[in-house]
Amino acid sequence: MTVVAAATAANAWLMEPVLDKVFLERDEAMLLLVPLAVLGIALVKGVAGYLQGYIMAAVGQRIIADVQIDLFGHLMRADLDYFQRITSGRLVSNFLNDANLLRDAVSKALTGIAKDSLMLAFLVALMFHQDWRLATITFIIFPIAILPVRNLGRRARKASTETQERTGRFSAILTETLQASRHIKAYGMEAYESARAQEAIEARLRAIYKVVKTRAAASPIMETLGGVAVAAVIYYGGSRVISGETTPGTFFSFVTALVMAYQPMKSLANLNTALQEGLAAAQRIFAMLDVEPEIKERPNAPALQLTGGEIRFNGVTFVYPDGQPALQDIDLVVPPGRRVALVGSSGAGKSTLLNLIPRFYDPSSGQVLIDGQDIREISLASVRANIGLVSQEATLFDDTVRSNIGYGKPNATDEEIMGAARAAAADTFIKAIDGGYDGVVGESGTRLSGGQRQRIAIARAMLKDAPILLLDEATSALDAESERQVQEALAALMEGRTTLIVAHRLSTVIDADIIHVIDAGRIAETGSHAELMARAGVYARLYRSQTNGSEESPALQAQA
Repeated sequence: MTVVAAATAANAWLMEPVLDKVFLERDEAMLLLVPLAVLGIALVKGVAGYLQGYIMAAVGQRIIADVQIDLFGHLMRADLDYFQRITSGRLVSNFLNDANLLRDAVSKALTGIAKDSLMLAFLVALMFHQDWRLATITFIIFPIAILPVRNLGRRARKASTETQERTGRFSAILTETLQASRHIKAYGMEAYESARAQEAIEARLRAIYKVVKTRAAASPIMETLGGVAVAAVIYYGGSRVISGETTPGTFFSFVTALVMAYQPMKSLANLNTALQEGLAAAQRIFAMLDVEPEIKERPNAPALQLTGGEIRFNGVTFVYPDGQPALQDIDLVVPPGRRVALVGSSGAGKSTLLNLIPRFYDPSSGQVLIDGQDIREISLASVRANIGLVSQEATLFDDTVRSNIGYGKPNATDEEIMGAARAAAADTFIKAIDGGYDGVVGESGTRLSGGQRQRIAIARAMLKDAPILLLDEATSALDAESERQVQEALAALMEGRTTLIVAHRLSTVIDADIIHVIDAGRIAETGSHAELMARAGVYARLYRSQTNGSEESPALQAQA
C-alpha cells in the first residue's frame, strides 16, 4: 500500500520536471529520464497494486468465512426454542446478505482506509512541499464535507437495517412458498401468494432506494467542494505564477497532485456509507452470536453410564418462555427394555415430556434421570448418543439414500446400512428406485412416499442402535397400508430397547407394557390397555371415539 501511494505521489511530482525542464528549458537528458521514470513507477505500482488487491481481498474473504463458520456453529448449539422464534428467511438473510455487506465493508475498510489514506497522505505531503500556501487554501475547503458525509452515514446505516429486514421477510415468504407449493395449487392461492411476494419485493425495493439515494449523495458533495477547491487553486496559483513567485512546473505538479487526491477523498467519503451498512449488518450478525443457549452442560461433565436404560421423571414441571404451563408435577418411570406409551388429546403435553429426555428442553423444576443420573449433570453428547428418535415428520436430506440412512453414523459400512434397511423393511423399495442406495431422495425426501421416508428414518434409528428409543407420532401421518408396513419395522426396532411412544392413534399402543394418559399437563390414568378400558375413564372414552364405539382395534375390525 505504501509503495502504491508513494508511486502515485511520484507521478504527480514528475509533472514539475516535465514542464520546467523538458518544455521550458528544453533539457534533452530529462526528456529521456522522465519517461523512463514514469515507466518504472508504473511497473512498480502495477505489481504492488496486484499484490495489495489480492492479499486484501483474500484477508476480507477469510474474515467473513470465519464469521459464517462461527455463526453456523452457534446455530448448531442453539436451543430448539430459538428456531421456533426466528424465521428461516431471516437466518438466510443473516448468513448471505448480511455476511456480504460485512464482507464489502471489511474489504473496503482494509483496502480503502489504508490505501486511500496513505495515497492521500503522500499527495498532501507533496502539495505542501510544492506550495504550502495553496495547500492551506485547499484544505480549508475540504473539511466542510465532513458534516454532511457523517449525516449520510447515519442515514445509510438506518436504511441498510430496514433493507435487510425486508430481505429477510421476502426470504421467509419464498421459503414458505417453495415448501407449500402443493397446498398453494390445491387451494388455488397462486394469485394471493404472488401478490404477497410482490408486496414484500416492493417494500424491499423502497428500502433499497433509500440506500441508493444515500450512497449517491456522497459523490456530488465531494464533486462540488472539489470544484470550489480547484477554482480557488487556479486563481491564486495562477496569480503566483504570473508574478514569478513560483514556476509553472511547480504549479502544474501541485494541480496534478490535487486532482489525483480527489479520487481517494471521494473513495473515503463513499467508504463511510459502506462502513455504516457493514456496521448495521455486523450488529445483526453479532446479535445472533450473542444469544446464549439455555441448554448447557456443566464443565467437565461425565459421560452417561448406561446400565439398563431406565428413564425416570421426578416431580417434573415445564413452563414455556411465554409463561404457558405444559407439564405439572409429573412422576413417571419407563422401565428398562419396556414399551411405555403417552397418549392424550392434542396439546396435553405428550411431546413436551418426550422432548425433555434428549434435553431439547430442560424442566422448569424436577429431574429427568437415566439409570439414576440427572441428565443435566452429565455430558449432552453422551445422553443423545444413547437415544434414537423417530418422529412424525421423517427428516431426510437432499442426498443419497445411503447417506440418509447413515446420518449420525458416518463411518457405517455398506453392509451395516443395507442390514438396517432390510430390518426396516426398506431394502426392497430402495433397490427399486432410480439409483438404488445411491439414488438422491430430493429436498426433504420429496421423491419418496410418506411410508418410504418413514422406513428410511427407522433404518437410520436401527443403524444407530441406541438403547433408548423415542417414537413421536411415528405413524400418525401415514395411510393404513403404509402404517402397517411401518409398524412392522417399528416392532423390530423396539425389540430389547427402552421405548417411549407418543401416540395420538390409540390403536398403535395397544401392545404397550404401560400406557400413561396425559391430560392438561398431568398424568390422568396409568395402566395397560385392558386395565384402562376396564376403568371406563379418559382412555376408554378416547379409544371408543376413535373406534366408533367398538373395543376392537381398527386392525382387528379390518380383519373381521
